[in-house]
Amino acid sequence: MSAVEHDADVIVVGAGPGGSATAYHLAQHGVRVLLLEKTEFPREKVCGDGLTPRAVRQLLRMGVDTSPEAGWLHNRGLRVIGGGIRLELDWPDLASFPNYGLVRTRMDFDQLLAERAIAAGATLRTGTNVIGPVLDADDRVIGVQAEVGPEKAPATFHAPLVVAADGVSGRFPLALGLAKREDRPIGVAVRRYYRSPAKHDDDYLESWLELRSKESGENLLPGYGWIFGLGDGRVNVGLGVLNSSSAFGKTNYRRLLTDWLANTPEDWGMTDEANADGPILGAALPMGFNRVPHYTRGVLLVGDSGGMVNPFNGEGIAYAMESGELAAEVVVQALARPAGVERERALQAYPAELKARFGGYYRLGGVFVKLIGRPEIMRLATKHGMPHPTLMRFVLKLLANLTDPRGGDAMDRVINAMTKVAPAV
Repeated sequence: MSAVEHDADVIVVGAGPGGSATAYHLAQHGVRVLLLEKTEFPREKVCGDGLTPRAVRQLLRMGVDTSPEAGWLHNRGLRVIGGGIRLELDWPDLASFPNYGLVRTRMDFDQLLAERAIAAGATLRTGTNVIGPVLDADDRVIGVQAEVGPEKAPATFHAPLVVAADGVSGRFPLALGLAKREDRPIGVAVRRYYRSPAKHDDDYLESWLELRSKESGENLLPGYGWIFGLGDGRVNVGLGVLNSSSAFGKTNYRRLLTDWLANTPEDWGMTDEANADGPILGAALPMGFNRVPHYTRGVLLVGDSGGMVNPFNGEGIAYAMESGELAAEVVVQALARPAGVERERALQAYPAELKARFGGYYRLGGVFVKLIGRPEIMRLATKHGMPHPTLMRFVLKLLANLTDPRGGDAMDRVINAMTKVAPAV
């Protein structure tokens, strides 16, 4: 291994939010980072484009200017629609998190984070498609093989550690034999942009717990929906379906979206195809640590690559960025030790801390997914839960994972106790 000339101390595969956060925090500690991205910026990504205060906190930790002047649309909380009730819930006022959310399209969001990593000292190479690992005689990863540019020129990059932040496809961990776990929740989401002067500057993220079409009448459509204003004359509208639903994998999700939108008010602009801005696009949501281990043989998994989407609300960006920061902290400690047993001991802190931080919470999320996948339970929950604002504020804290770990109010203490008692996934 000493004969290999390293191109960096750490190679990060994928410049999405998780990869760029990892690269930023590593570079801040003086680590030589090579960030490899297969596409060119700016690029589109299928996403709801809404950020909770948990994600906002990670942006602030990267020194991102989140002011409206910098192109961010702020929101005050979540508007929940279901059971014939419309309820506006402000984000909780906590010591640990900001009290506002944000909306910004992924078209320039990912580029903005990558530029923060570059400013911190990371080296970004776009148009570099990582196709697999480079292994040493002990089957440990010591670099990556890639194809560079339109001509797909072969290239090899070496580093003592690699971070896989290559998203839901997880091609890099798959090449190491790390397949998705079928016993963990997964969702499918589809979204589309519409021009909507009536809804575009909404100061609440809007979540629909019940979806109905004109034809379905009293029968609920499967899944949950969202309408997030972008502040530029457009909205991001989408829906998600979980694999606990009997409709999962058997439904035309694009048709499902247009059926639901056909039932929305005409002045919102979503019933008219002429107002659509682009096609309906879909993506998988890998939830509840559905790919493990999160560290093995010189590779750390970050974000969607390690199945870190929150099962309660489908949020992935916050957990990608948070796991990226954690990975960076662990790697800095590991690189300060000699290669071998001591370094490996330090690296094992990464999966251990992820499990401690999110394991119990994701276990509860798995139970939640099973329950709401049954329409009759969802109908009961919305009917009896929605009329009680205090209960719904508790639900908002639970679903968005927004509590103060120490102190806090009674709701925080109950949620924190629940996540501690739940066996970690």
